[in-house]
Amino acid sequence: MADQRCVSDKTSVEAPAMPEHEEEFDRVYKTFHPKILRYLSSLVGTYAAEDLAQEVFIKVGKAMKGFRGEASLSTWIYRIATNTALDHQRSSAVAQRARMALLNISTPEIEQELKDKKPSAEKSLIRKEMNQCIRRFIEDLPADYRTVIVLKELEELKNSEIAEILGVTLETVKIRLHRAKAKLKKEFETHCNFYRDEQNVLSCDLKSALKGLKGKS
Repeated sequence: MADQRCVSDKTSVEAPAMPEHEEEFDRVYKTFHPKILRYLSSLVGTYAAEDLAQEVFIKVGKAMKGFRGEASLSTWIYRIATNTALDHQRSSAVAQRARMALLNISTPEIEQELKDKKPSAEKSLIRKEMNQCIRRFIEDLPADYRTVIVLKELEELKNSEIAEILGVTLETVKIRLHRAKAKLKKEFETHCNFYRDEQNVLSCDLKSALKGLKGKS
């Protein structure tokens, strides 16, 4: 069983020392570490992600000799990262709160705003308001749904790649994505109250969104 102890030095950005295939490992580390750190941060939060990223690459380094290329290197590393995050979540005494990527989910009202001939800066503000609302709800998704959303929307992976990483069927990935987005859309429409501010810019009442979340707990 792979050593799952976390590396305690959160400030280190150097690859864990690997006596064998050191040059190849360094290349892999430099290529994938930022992506894996971002991915893990979205699943378990920034603080825990630092340790888990080091743990992932210790596992990668130890297993590289046996990597046979049956999956792509990227898929293989993401699978290790996913399993490491799931192990962490199962073993945690207190559930970790995920700091998720921003997911663009809209309503007819918002889409009409974006279709209108508005300056790109205003459209960006509208999207920002939407995203600030959405991020309040993503962390409450079941773990299976959170994971597919992160892999799809943040990491921009194909459904087939997600299926391979998670070890599930393509149909399962599609179902989880559909259900996750449906849940987020429902929360968004229920708790994010949009209104026109004094400058006639569409804004979101985040207090209402937070109140809605507290009411659920």
